[in-house]
Amino acid sequence: MSAEADLARSIVAVAAGDRAALRALYEATAPKLLGIVLRILKDRSAAEDVLQEVFVRVWQRADSYDPLAGPPLVWLGAIARHKAIDRIRQDKAARLIQAEDGWLERLADTRDGETDLARRDALARCLDSVEPGHRDCLVLAYCEGWSREELAARHDRPVNTIKTWLRRGLTSLRGCLEAA
Repeated sequence: MSAEADLARSIVAVAAGDRAALRALYEATAPKLLGIVLRILKDRSAAEDVLQEVFVRVWQRADSYDPLAGPPLVWLGAIARHKAIDRIRQDKAARLIQAEDGWLERLADTRDGETDLARRDALARCLDSVEPGHRDCLVLAYCEGWSREELAARHDRPVNTIKTWLRRGLTSLRGCLEAA
């Protein structure tokens, strides 16, 4: 029998709840799947965590495998890729939450590390007056280092629109701060 047929039989056995089949499937495919995930994440520790999630998903969804749709390793590789991409999205969402939580303190800090309370209050007031989409782009671009392309994907807008938002947001913020 071929290795591909063995993998397909293992997946069918996993679908029936066979833990030994899951262990055999893991031993046969984990190195290859780890390589796929590692190429996407570029962090071995994160890749190993994602690999565990891959096999949890295999355990949960083995009954959805259709041998007529393609080879078992292609099915497993797709799960691994999707889980790795999900991890990237989760990490980006965590960066966003951090950006939103501490944006004022990061923007108000002066170069020597001291924060001027009056400047901080003026900045908070002026940032609140900037349109929310523009404000979001300003904070993510200038505090978190997001690229225009990342911002365009986040807001589902063309890169040129994001450039315009950043310019308008900075203009609005500058005008408000000069008047303060």
